[in-house]
Amino acid sequence: MTSVLIVGAGPTGLILALDLARRDVGVRIIDRSAGFPRASRAKGPNPRSMEVLADLGVIDEVLAAGSAPLPMRKYRNRTPVTDTDPYEGSAPTPDAPYDRSWLIAQWRLEEILRDRLARYGVRVELDAELVAIADHGNSVTAELADGTTIGAGHLVGCDGARSSVRKLLGLSFEGKTSEDQLMVCGDVELTGPDRDHWHQWFDEDGAVLLCPIPGTGSGWWFQSVPEYAADGAPLPASLDGFRRLLTRYTGLPGTCLTDATLLSTDRGNERMVDRYRVGRVLLAGDAAHVHSIAGGLGMNTGIQDAFNLGWKLARVATGRSGAALLDTYEEERLPVAAWTLDLASDRLRATLDAIKEPGGGLDAAVSRETSGLDRGYRWSSLSPGGPGTPAGTSALRPGDRAPDAPCRDAATGEPTRLFEAFAGPHFTLLGFGAESARALRHAETEHGEAVRTYLIPSPPHPADRVPPHPRTLLDEAGHAHAAYGATGGHVPALVLVRPDNHVALLATATDSEAVRTYFDALAR
Repeated sequence: MTSVLIVGAGPTGLILALDLARRDVGVRIIDRSAGFPRASRAKGPNPRSMEVLADLGVIDEVLAAGSAPLPMRKYRNRTPVTDTDPYEGSAPTPDAPYDRSWLIAQWRLEEILRDRLARYGVRVELDAELVAIADHGNSVTAELADGTTIGAGHLVGCDGARSSVRKLLGLSFEGKTSEDQLMVCGDVELTGPDRDHWHQWFDEDGAVLLCPIPGTGSGWWFQSVPEYAADGAPLPASLDGFRRLLTRYTGLPGTCLTDATLLSTDRGNERMVDRYRVGRVLLAGDAAHVHSIAGGLGMNTGIQDAFNLGWKLARVATGRSGAALLDTYEEERLPVAAWTLDLASDRLRATLDAIKEPGGGLDAAVSRETSGLDRGYRWSSLSPGGPGTPAGTSALRPGDRAPDAPCRDAATGEPTRLFEAFAGPHFTLLGFGAESARALRHAETEHGEAVRTYLIPSPPHPADRVPPHPRTLLDEAGHAHAAYGATGGHVPALVLVRPDNHVALLATATDSEAVRTYFDALAR
């Protein structure tokens, strides 16, 4: 019997499998498809998902396989009107190393994740269609279409909007479908337009959007309004239909479009479940929520689901925490799903308003909120606040995303970052100021490999004033102190960071008991 069975091998399922595998949790991942789809689907990770991919050790491959977002060229009546770069003037900051989304075909991202997963001895099992689930209280049995069964400690449905897991659980998928907001989509082979822009033809009666797929010579993401039959019914996406739409809105000859795959019709679904967990079975990604494609939030919300669930499921599967910890997955992610539906709807309205005027385009869907960097869990039972929160951390609160900062390793002199300290399956305890050294030693003694501790002395750092600690980071520019509120003479702080890089606890520098209390509660 495996510890965790994951159903669905898209980005959400692969991220979860990879996070569990690196924690030495037994995991199997199955998918109903007979082969791996070579389709782009989502256009790439947003800045917060980039941070997750960095933590999992695949960011270099993702950056190499994709490209930065392209300037958007908008047309009216087939004539170029304006070029817009929604990220113009944007740049990485000390606390956020990724300031923009990254264009990469979904099939390429999945390849990268599968390759990394294979290093842990885990491979996706194809042609495995789930038809039944039995929860026995202390285990789960999954039955496949070919009659085989798989026993697992927990099962996670990452199997998309038409989730078999969700349907087998009998969960409702409440929401609405906007039949008046149809869009046909596909991956096409096309020659003609330059590949340095995301081309967007918007007219009063329709639109065609063409974005080059990185890593291909002639591959494009194609999106358009559908064609309609004489009775007003929308026609399904097709190669010939794409050619006609291309010529109608762009003036390009249909013959320059030579192939089309992953043909689909997006009907503007906005739906979500009211539960993420039923006993030993959980949902993540599109299996739990779907919404407008505006803002590119679909795959990214699924990635964040998986990263939130991974460390919790690992602790429960290995007996370090009770099953109640899994309740916090729904507690934290269900409100985020509801917020995401609202945000995607808002970004869609903004886009529809923008394209009414010449020069309007998909840049209207891009906002600070779509980066994912401002999502946290301040309301969570895993985010204690109150009197233990030091005065110097008025901006940062438990549950917030933990900021990055450039530092220098005191032992080697090499530059490093807080995100490098966070990377991996452990909690991280930062101690700001020499007064925190004793609390750091206590944490290492009591919690062992579950916690990695770092001392961050207050700048400046004369060699004879750097207190001894096995892992000491020099904050020479003061960015770490500023990000975590340990500046201006405030009380130096202990900051406990969760494995999914959210702040777990803020305490005064000598408060070892606060850290002990947090882990005691986590173990229940």
